[in-house]
Formats: sequence, C-alpha cells, structure tokens
Amino acid sequence: MTKAAFPVQKQALDTDNAALEGETSFMYQSFFGLHENPFSLAPDPRFLLMAASHREVFERLLAERGVVVLTGEPGTGKTALLLALRERLGADAAVSYVFNTTLMFDDIVEYLLDDLGIAKPEESPARRLDALTSFLSERERAGQRTTLIVDEAQHLDVSTLAQLALLSTLERETPSRLLQILLAGPPELEEKLDHPDLQPLQASPRCRLRPLDEAEVEEYVRHRLRVAGAPDTALFDRGAIGRIVRFSGGIPRLINVLGDRCLLFAYADHDHHVDGGTARRAIADLDDAAWAPRTVARATWAGLLRRLRGRRG
Repeated sequence: MTKAAFPVQKQALDTDNAALEGETSFMYQSFFGLHENPFSLAPDPRFLLMAASHREVFERLLAERGVVVLTGEPGTGKTALLLALRERLGADAAVSYVFNTTLMFDDIVEYLLDDLGIAKPEESPARRLDALTSFLSERERAGQRTTLIVDEAQHLDVSTLAQLALLSTLERETPSRLLQILLAGPPELEEKLDHPDLQPLQASPRCRLRPLDEAEVEEYVRHRLRVAGAPDTALFDRGAIGRIVRFSGGIPRLINVLGDRCLLFAYADHDHHVDGGTARRAIADLDDAAWAPRTVARATWAGLLRRLRGRRG
C-alpha cells in the first residue's frame, strides 16, 4: 500500500524561519563543499544519527503493538525517528501520520479514511468508524501491519485519547495485535496520560529519547556533515565541539542552530574550520532566551543576515 504523504503542515512548521535559514546556509555551502545545509531544522531521516537512546527506542517501536508512548524533550529528534520508522516498516505496512492534534476523534477517523484510501460512508460518524475498524480487522487477519502515528499527542483532549485507546484494542482476542497506535510528544504527554479517565493507557509501553552525550554530539556533527557532502567532516575542532555540547545540552535541534551559525561565522572569516573561538562568538551572537529548546527566533536570523551583508559590503 502506498504510504500517505507526510502532512503538508508538518513540512511547513515555520515557513519564514525556513526561508531565512535557507538564505544563510546558501551563503556558505559552496565554500565548505556542501551540497545542502547540514544543520537544517527540518526533520529528515537521512540526517538521523542512531545514537544509543535512538536505537533503543527505534527497536522498541518496531516490536511493540497496541498503544505505545514516545516522549522526549523538544528537539531530541522524535519526528525524524518516526519518519525513519515509517521508512523501515516498508510498503506492506499501512501507516498514517496524524499531525493536527486539535482534531476530535471523529475528525481523526475521517482523516484516516482519506489517508488510507478507505471508502468513506457518508451516513454518520458511527458508519465511518465501522468502515475503519473493518479495514483494520481485515489487515490484521491478513497478517498486515497497520500503524497510526499521532505526533504532538499532548494536545489531544482526554476523550479523544480514551477513544483511541479503545480503537487499539478492537482485536484484543487476536494474540498478534498488529494494530499499533503511536502517541508522540514532550514529557508533558506522560503527565496527561495519568488522567483518571485514561487508565487503559497508563499500562501502555513508554519510551523516551535522551539527549546526546559528548561523544555522540561529535558523532552527530560529523554524520550530518557527511550526509551533506562535506569533503572534510572534521570541520569542527574539539574546542568547538565542547562549546556546542555545553550550549546544546545534547539536544539535536540546538546543535543544528549553533552548528549552522558557526559555519556562517567561519565563512564570514574565510576560515575553512570552526574552532572554539568561532563557536564562542557564534554563541554570543545568539539570544539565549530566543534559542531555548522550544523556540526558533525569526528575528535572530534576520539580524545576522543584515550584519553579514554589511561585512561583505
């Protein structure tokens, strides 16, 4: 079965920031021999480094059935991991990725019918739910895997979460339980699942992505440079890596933010390597509040572009 396209809204989480990021990275790509931005903020499984925590979580997501809960601090790579999981499942799996978590349960059912190519009855929400459950049951009897991924699941209301839990246990009598519902979000998702009305979900398997350690940060930087086509993956010396570790706390999104800024500063200095001093200046140029793990500040990109253009002029 053809997998559903990755939702447009997930690809365009912040169009303005993406445009500014692309404009800055374009400046230095040819200088460093890169064919793309190694530190793009867009989730891309090609750039995913399977660090110890990521490997552990990935294997568990492949093995578990029913409802599985994936959490991690913002920026730890949950979405890229989910995209990699979708690729790994192969063409025989039916995978639907729900990103709009403001939807109610009936709306999610309708989305799934469209996304999975299921004929959609028009009579009532109950008939549409019947069509979905029949589809899931047929696939289960055929030994075919079905995975429903709900990203940013902490925004679902309690009633919708409870109904999703029921959906995952439709075939409880069948030992294989090939229907998997994957709920992903920040640590607050686990707190929400402790609600008294969500007891069926409280026994669900839970896994959490951890930040990278110091050795993994260096491996992460080299990996992304390699995927982006860098002739030299040792562009960042140990001093620069140490500063990236301290700035980011091992959060991949923040590594990307600082890595991109470091390359831009090195390019402005006509330096083909990033040392600790360059990293220090890049960090000083960032607004600490604006680059907290949960946010990406548009104004900071624009300000740097203006300053760089001024230097080049």
